[in-house]
Amino acid sequence: MARLGQSRRGSLVEALVNLLVGVCVAFAGNALVLPLVGLSISASQNLRITAAFTALSLVRSYALRRAFNWWEMKK
Repeated sequence: MARLGQSRRGSLVEALVNLLVGVCVAFAGNALVLPLVGLSISASQNLRITAAFTALSLVRSYALRRAFNWWEMKK
């Protein structure tokens, strides 16, 4: 019988790669976009901003995943 879905390890790798790509995109996006709107930030400030939004994104993603899981289990 074929396995359906993704292994826990596969899910962890996917989540970590997603996180790493998101951090890189956010860091580069801040560096490119913020100066266009008149905000100059240092690399250190950019890193702190990126970390804050990454944390918010993780909380959002987890909450939505749990909500959808709860909804599916309730059906």
